[in-house]
Amino acid sequence: MHTLDEKQAAFGRLLTIMDELREQCPWDRKQTLESLRHLTIEETYELADAILDADLDEVKKETGDLMLHMVFYAKIASEQGAWDIADALHAICDKLVARHPHIYGDVVADDEETVKANWEQLKLKEGNRSVLAGVPNSLPSLVKAYRIQDKVRGVGFDWDNADQVWDKVQEELGEFREELAAGDQERATDEFGDVLFALINYARFVGINPDEALERTNRRFRGRFMHMEEAVAADGKALSDMSLPEMDAYWERAKSEQG
Repeated sequence: MHTLDEKQAAFGRLLTIMDELREQCPWDRKQTLESLRHLTIEETYELADAILDADLDEVKKETGDLMLHMVFYAKIASEQGAWDIADALHAICDKLVARHPHIYGDVVADDEETVKANWEQLKLKEGNRSVLAGVPNSLPSLVKAYRIQDKVRGVGFDWDNADQVWDKVQEELGEFREELAAGDQERATDEFGDVLFALINYARFVGINPDEALERTNRRFRGRFMHMEEAVAADGKALSDMSLPEMDAYWERAKSEQG
């Protein structure tokens, strides 16, 4: 691994290249905070994919791509006389020191839950109006639900045990089925949201990340379905001409072969 001096030199090299590109490249000169935003979101998802693939080389590449974006934002801000990369780095360093009094102060925190609870309390003392203020509105709904539940847990607003949460799941399922049977689509939609929220909460209680779990299922289904399509085509058939039992036979074969 590289020394601290080598790491600092590499970061300095990126800053120099950013300056050169901003001055000399027509595309880079044209970019704004707004034009980069959707690209940053895309890069973040590419990093998330690489992590799920356990591809460390790809994680390295995507980490670099995101680092470029952070430097790019700082460069644009510095051109506007707002702040530069040093300001951003000092800000996060100051926040980390302030939010870890068990490391940089005299507070005792021997477990993860205490650290998280202290973190949320410190944020409120810093002026945040709500523990939920740090949950971005633009997060995907499933991830947002998980983060909301995790945030309120930090201030003690939570169930005592997983069995209570599972009872809530069953309760919400019953209410959803009642509204569905009654034919009230709007209320059924609300109750279905409650079912999902309760399931996400239960997953959190038993140590499962629901977003990761669903993505694993998405990947398994996609792999099996594409394998099934290839097998059907190899036999000279078309899915659109097959019955459901015929497709199911190919599906079961794909499951056994794909895992």
